[in-house]
Parts: sequence; C-alpha cells; structure tokens
Amino acid sequence: MAAGVGKTYRALSELRERLESGEDALIGVLETHGRKETIGAAQGLPVFPRREIVRGSTTITELDLDGLLQRCPDIVLIDELAHTNAPGSRFEKRWQDVEALRDAGIHVLSTMNVQHLESLNDTVARLTGVRVRERVPDHVLRDADELVLIDLPPEDLRERLRAGKIYGPEKVEQ
Repeated sequence: MAAGVGKTYRALSELRERLESGEDALIGVLETHGRKETIGAAQGLPVFPRREIVRGSTTITELDLDGLLQRCPDIVLIDELAHTNAPGSRFEKRWQDVEALRDAGIHVLSTMNVQHLESLNDTVARLTGVRVRERVPDHVLRDADELVLIDLPPEDLRERLRAGKIYGPEKVEQ
C-alpha cells in the first residue's frame, strides 16, 4: 500500500516459508532502505548476486536478469516492482524484468506502493499534488496469480514514521 506498512517484510516471510517447504527460493532484489526490521527478516535467506553497472566513477547494482533466468529458481523475490532500471539494463523497468522471469516459468514475489499503479496516477496527483513518475501498468497486476494488500491504520503508520522505522528524522515531515 505505502512505504513502511510491511510489504517487503511480508514478502520475505512468504519467501522463507517457501524455502522451508523445500522450494528453490531466493532473493533477486531486496531494497531494505536501511530498515533494521527488514534487514533482520532477510537474515539467512539466499541472495542472488546483483549485476554491477559502471557509470563513470559510480557503480550501480541492478537485478541480474540473465543470471536468474539461467539459474531458474522456483521462486524469487523482486522488491519494488515500479523501479526504473539503470541505463544498460535489458529492460527499462523492473516490472518488465518480472514479466521475463514469469515467462520463463519462474514464480515471482514482488512489492509496490499503490500510488505506482498507472490507472491511479491522476487520482494520486489530484490528492497529493505529486505526479508519480515510476508507474506499473494495470495489466501487470491483472496478470498476477495472487495479490496481497498490506496496509496499516493511519495512526499506526504515523507512529512508525515518528519512531524512525520508515525514514530518517530528516525526511519524516516531508
């Protein structure tokens, strides 16, 4: 639903259950944003190495799509579905990587905030004054085998914000 409600934490729990039931399950991309609870939830789970992309003096890491396709696990966690990939990636968007994995028969667990859904873009802009640039086409969700909405009551989310569990103190008011 939104940052800090527990989407990634829930996906990690699902991945752990799949691994413990004997499936070949691993993390393809995890964005912890430095959150201690998320880092803790990922402990002990197998992680597929990211691909490094060198851009000048900067090294960026992205999903290693070709490596995952070759490895062919039963299920993989690909966090933040709406992410825009670095130049030089096979696809512009992470949701396109996920479609390639699914086309290869690999099950994918993924996460996204509701404001990234294409059909909600105008509504989100009208309500918040923010035009979200990273968007996922509606057909990606329609094609999913299962959708799980993770949300919290507003006061619980505000408390998580105030406690520094979502953003650092400098970003809370923003």
